[in-house]
Amino acid sequence: MDIERIEALATRTTNLSYPGYRPDIDGLRAIAVLLVVGFHAFPYWVKGGFVGVDVFFVISGFLISTIIFNGLDSGEYKFIDFYNRRIKRIFPALLLVLISSFVFGWFALLADEFKQLGKHMAGGAGFVANIVLWSENGYFDGAAETKPLLHLWSLGVEEQFYIAWPFLLWAAWKKKLNLLSITALVVLISFYLNISKTQADVVAAFYLPQTRFWELLAGSVMAYITLYKSQAVMRGRLKVDGWLGSLINTEAPDADGRTLCNFQSVLGMIFIAVGVLLITKEQAFPGWWALLPVAGAVLIISAGPMAWLNRVVLSNRLLVWFGLISFPLYLWHWPILSYLRIIEGYTPSRELRIMAVGLAIVLAWLTYEFIEKPMRNGKGESVKVGVLLVLMVAMGYVGYYSYSRDGLTFRENIKSMNRVSGEFVGPLWRFTKNEACMQRYPLKGSEKYGWWFCMLSKDQAPTLLLLGNSHANELYAGLSLNPSFSRHSILSIGTCDPAWIDETKSVQAIPGYEYHPCAGFRHADQQKLINSVIESGSLKFAIIDGLAKVIDEDYIARLKKRIDFLEKNNVKVIVFTPHITIGYDIKSCFSRPFKKPSNDCKVSMEEQDKMVEKLTPLVISLSKSNPNVAFFDQNSLFCSASECSMIRDGMPLLRDVYSHISEYGSVVISNIFHEWALKNVPEVVQ
Repeated sequence: MDIERIEALATRTTNLSYPGYRPDIDGLRAIAVLLVVGFHAFPYWVKGGFVGVDVFFVISGFLISTIIFNGLDSGEYKFIDFYNRRIKRIFPALLLVLISSFVFGWFALLADEFKQLGKHMAGGAGFVANIVLWSENGYFDGAAETKPLLHLWSLGVEEQFYIAWPFLLWAAWKKKLNLLSITALVVLISFYLNISKTQADVVAAFYLPQTRFWELLAGSVMAYITLYKSQAVMRGRLKVDGWLGSLINTEAPDADGRTLCNFQSVLGMIFIAVGVLLITKEQAFPGWWALLPVAGAVLIISAGPMAWLNRVVLSNRLLVWFGLISFPLYLWHWPILSYLRIIEGYTPSRELRIMAVGLAIVLAWLTYEFIEKPMRNGKGESVKVGVLLVLMVAMGYVGYYSYSRDGLTFRENIKSMNRVSGEFVGPLWRFTKNEACMQRYPLKGSEKYGWWFCMLSKDQAPTLLLLGNSHANELYAGLSLNPSFSRHSILSIGTCDPAWIDETKSVQAIPGYEYHPCAGFRHADQQKLINSVIESGSLKFAIIDGLAKVIDEDYIARLKKRIDFLEKNNVKVIVFTPHITIGYDIKSCFSRPFKKPSNDCKVSMEEQDKMVEKLTPLVISLSKSNPNVAFFDQNSLFCSASECSMIRDGMPLLRDVYSHISEYGSVVISNIFHEWALKNVPEVVQ
């Protein structure tokens, strides 16, 4: 190919520079949103569909940065205009979904659920949903399927990018810095944070903006190259096309750069497809894995509108239509699926999920046609923006008010259920920690734990210790409220297994739960603190609860070492043997708006027998080595002579999906324990 031909074609930026509308990008949007919807509705079929969000990030970064670069280059960029456009683009559909979710939740949700909805509404309206979800995420966090506004985390990341990035670019442009260098530098910093944070704390890496910005900035780099380096890129493409043409004996002068573009777009789609097939929610993400969808989106967009895949497949009218409604579809689909899951009490049938997706598509189209388009077009921009801002602030306040008022228990439709629903407070309840305990027994770093139990019934040295994890803490409510144990200063402290551990060894964290209070050397730190309490000499009794699920010889030996240490310090030990559990949410055993009970919360006597059989080796071994240890069977709370039930006198004995005893159940078991103690350990109640 002669030089003149190359230079002539290099000035044609048809394949890369495109100031106008690109239907293929809407087609790519469609692929992204359909992947996300598919993952949420049919997670077993589209296991890696959540990577569609990463594709969205690249598209957003590309389009927004193109607007900013063009504005700065022309000298017409104004922050007020930029944010006015963002408000008109995002607020109408978001407000509609927030209002609809609130109204439906008013009638459908119990108090604890409505309280959570209010919190997420406030986070969504303030575009900090990702921060809110990160701060509350933990081992005891509620199931994702029961959070109707969970999906707003990605909108939070985007809006935080829209706030920070324009100002950084403007400042760099003012100082005449190289915008490409600045963008590339921030990409590298953000990507480094992504990799390091994914290894250290994958939940934080998933939600935090600094670990996600590189995905949007990948689109920004592409936008810069599109606007300012298109001729250089075209020259490179022509050379590659010429080389490819010579390999297949075609005339190189006819090369127009499309061969490489075609290859690019197909390779990009392969990258996204491989990501969907290989990436699952069990893997540490984003990390290195996020390169697949991000690189795929970059390759497809940079291939230009004339690449075969972009021109024929992505510009298909059906895909373009889905692309146009992609934003409202993303907003609508998850609340519908989530509310369906909440009301059903379990994963809805495939048919119901298909209907839910169909409803989301219809609502998305109606939102696009009758809400989004009229708000974006027409006169009165300042009035529209002002009204939208006021409404968004109002929705944020309504959400926060609902959260601060414990889910608005005065709602008529749930008044009759308040006594029952008041027990469904989740694992982290009002008996998690108090000032008396935190002041007397501070543990360095515990403020960073996912959860930390520290309750002291009297501001004085403890005489009764609840030793173990959250299942030991569940006993605190009943014992502290029971007059029979009122003479004791009761201490519930710690979050880990009560058995002794080697303090020189680090405990491997479960992937995704690096904040776990028993990970690393945190378990050892807690053991040292608790040992100091035991050695202080004030303790008279210790109740051990929360034994491990797997009880082998090694575990029995470690538990024996713990008991030996307690007895050495003149502490009477009572072991609460584990109670039976159910494999579903106890809420499903009670009526709720729009739904009758789907379970009866009964457990067969065989399950109790299996529990007894499992614990027999431990009881026999400890009875021989430590004959002064007493064993209390917690199943006396649930089981009669003929059956076991998680409901007693119409009240739930559990408070969450993790089979933690409710406050009501804790009071009942304290009474049962009192009667048992009078016969077996009378000194604890005298």
